[in-house]
Amino acid sequence: MADNTRNKLTTTIYGREYTIVGVESTEHLRLVARLVDEKMHEIGTQNRSLDSGRLAVLTAVNATHDYLKLEEKYQELEKELARIKGRE
Repeated sequence: MADNTRNKLTTTIYGREYTIVGVESTEHLRLVARLVDEKMHEIGTQNRSLDSGRLAVLTAVNATHDYLKLEEKYQELEKELARIKGRE
């Protein structure tokens, strides 16, 4: 049976306090929060007129874009590996 223990972390993202709960380690939750905070600051620096809601949406759009590009690359690598294994 999987360990479904929930970890709870209170952290600050873009100057606001959030409580994050998940089954991942607190180190993982802390890393996720830090990366979101960094991305929000990066986008906020380039777009100073954005309010925090729009900034959060742009951060989510950027994160989703990055995820989809990685997923695409993963699928390409899976196909390449299958092709290579098919030659053996």
